[in-house]
Amino acid sequence: MLDTRQLRYFVAIYENGSLNRAAQEVRVAASALSQQLGHLEGQLGTPLFRRKARGMEPTAAGLRLYEHARSILKAIEAAQTDLKTADQRIAGQVAVGMSYSGVKAIGVDLLSTVLHDYPEVKLVLSESLSGAALPLLLASDVDMALIYNPPGDANLRSQPVLEESMVCVGRPEIIGDTDKPIAFPDLLELPIILVRQGISARAIMDDVALLKKIETRAILQMNSVQAIGGAVEAGLGCIIGTRLFMQEQLARGTVRARPIISPALSRTLYLCNLVSRPPSYATEAICELILDLVRRAVKEGRWSARLL
Repeated sequence: MLDTRQLRYFVAIYENGSLNRAAQEVRVAASALSQQLGHLEGQLGTPLFRRKARGMEPTAAGLRLYEHARSILKAIEAAQTDLKTADQRIAGQVAVGMSYSGVKAIGVDLLSTVLHDYPEVKLVLSESLSGAALPLLLASDVDMALIYNPPGDANLRSQPVLEESMVCVGRPEIIGDTDKPIAFPDLLELPIILVRQGISARAIMDDVALLKKIETRAILQMNSVQAIGGAVEAGLGCIIGTRLFMQEQLARGTVRARPIISPALSRTLYLCNLVSRPPSYATEAICELILDLVRRAVKEGRWSARLL
């Protein structure tokens, strides 16, 4: 049976790539560390590293075990922190993954509220494009994440938060100097700039079949907020997004936004966490805070969406 000490030693070797450096980190003799690794490999019946002259290279089994070990050790650390604060003090590290839009709408409010109301919480905020927070959550790099259109996954606990209508945003000479709706077939004739294919692209809308049509017509695909915004302002093409994404450019009048019809496009935002990670007092408090800030942003008109 695996124990936490073996997993800690294994992770140290994996992350340092060397028995000697790992031994210094965990303060154990390199010979003892090598012996523990040998026992672990014997238990699992497979080598976890290839021994090389200049270090240790993980095998396929080592790569797989690292993902499990990291998740297990983080869960144990969270449990220890939670039990140490069993008097229901809100304390400990909480890592949150959030899309660019989410950070734009509630990021500063979240940071300032945590600093003011939860001084013993160490908040780690990771910003990404809309779908890229999902891999962070699945890898246990974050405790919770605001994710658009997450896939059905037994490992995820997903709570719907809001629904956003998608619009076409671009310079007037690209999409027309009007705020009138544009039909989906007409949209496909425009030079569309799309978030890179894969998980990030899936976050654009709920309807995967329509997304496939857009992907085949896109002239550019990017994975950079700055590049997408700059390309749209430069007149290279238009995007399917939300008003929040290019709020400042819309306010300046450099770009226009047209609702999309026939059919209308939308996407749903969920607050997600892992089923395998039981909540702590701190993660529960931050989850509730995020939901409260989202509701407030929508009700105050700072986030154009429909609460669910």
